[in-house]
Amino acid sequence: MNKKWLALLTACSLFFGAGGVYAGIKWKESNVKENLLDEKQSSKNSSVVSANLEKIEQAYQLIQKSYVKKVDHEQLVHGAIQGMIGTLKDPYSVYMDASTAERFNDSLDSSFDGIGAQVTIEEGKLTIVAPIKNTPAEKAGLKPRDQILKIDGKSVEGLDLYEATTQIRGEKGTVVKLEILRKGASKPFEVEITREEVPVVTVFADMKKEGNKKIGYIEITSFAEGTAREFANELNKLEKEGAAGLIIDVRGNPGGMLSSVDDILQQLVTDKKPYVQIEEKSGKKNPYFSGMEERKTYPISVLIDEGSASASEILAGALLEIEGYDLIGKKTFGKGTVQQAIPLEDGSNIKLTMFKWLTPNGNWIHDKGIKPTIEVEQPGYFHAHSLTVEKKLTRDMNNEEVKIAQELLTGLGYGPGRADGYFDGQTERAVRAFQSIEKIPVTGVIDTRTAEKLEEAVIKEIQDEQNDLQLQVALKSMK
Repeated sequence: MNKKWLALLTACSLFFGAGGVYAGIKWKESNVKENLLDEKQSSKNSSVVSANLEKIEQAYQLIQKSYVKKVDHEQLVHGAIQGMIGTLKDPYSVYMDASTAERFNDSLDSSFDGIGAQVTIEEGKLTIVAPIKNTPAEKAGLKPRDQILKIDGKSVEGLDLYEATTQIRGEKGTVVKLEILRKGASKPFEVEITREEVPVVTVFADMKKEGNKKIGYIEITSFAEGTAREFANELNKLEKEGAAGLIIDVRGNPGGMLSSVDDILQQLVTDKKPYVQIEEKSGKKNPYFSGMEERKTYPISVLIDEGSASASEILAGALLEIEGYDLIGKKTFGKGTVQQAIPLEDGSNIKLTMFKWLTPNGNWIHDKGIKPTIEVEQPGYFHAHSLTVEKKLTRDMNNEEVKIAQELLTGLGYGPGRADGYFDGQTERAVRAFQSIEKIPVTGVIDTRTAEKLEEAVIKEIQDEQNDLQLQVALKSMK
């Protein structure tokens, strides 16, 4: 039993990011290992720890020998570990058995089969941090802070993070049905998503124009192993093409490799302040500095929202507090802890929160997030709920589906006149106008086909960057 316990303190690679995205911190790894070895030695010499381990072993032996039914040895061990981690009430500290750990490691490849959404457990609720760009999750309309209540009709209550994500993932071409509760909605809705191969492509770049000025744009969807290299290549191209400013978009970016955001910040901030500080349990703070002496000759802005988490927040915090660059959009997710994955002898592992990270000015943003310097709300239809029509919506009905339809019609400019869920004459006229423009039967009734057309029209509007108010403000703020 002691040997199993001491195995928990074996050092391995570090994890960082909402939902448990893999990360390897290259800096001072030897120091981290030395600290862990010191803790291991102190655990050995602690009589209190020894007494507690003896108590655990007594309970184990008692159950094995005397419980009325036969109990599997591994079940007891796994239950004991999960119980200890559960008392921490930390959504980012998780135990993974050997098969779960293997599947998790597989997800670190260049692609994986699934729906493409980062999830976490927040206040005991299975919560979407952000859907990944151009994935089934994004196309299905899932949004940050959506709560997942059921997977294929079964409640997620009692599942840990990796049990839940294992059920959501699956073979390409198969369908998973999720029951979703969205903030502001009075009742949940169901969405069926066909799993696809999700490539890990993390950097998208473009040259945009504001007046006669060229403005570089780089979107980072997550911080993976090759992200910093891709970022450097794209930034170099934009600079050669004469970019007079740079917009970095980390909206919906749930985090990733801390070493990746480290390499990116080395290219963007000067060394007058640490771009991040890692705080140990003892309170000791380890600052990390860029080697860059001269700041960029052009302005930089960062696009953030409630789906920007962990490594994204390190990037935003550093660019704001070191260089004073603008953050545009909405307040970020708020994850300020660092986890370390510790392998056990049987292939299982524990991902344990072991450090805090602080901004250059020493701020801990956990559960608080980072506020934008320029707050910009997107048009209402960017946040509209998915419209699911089980039966036709007609005049004088009053329900949540009608309310959603009214939100969509308003966003598209059809003016239903109200948004309280009551299907009145003005709403019917708005439906008829929409149906006429879309060249579908003009009935004034919202059937399945009309609902699908509404969804398609809104998605098209969202994809038009002229309607992206946060991006447009960022372009106009370049000086």
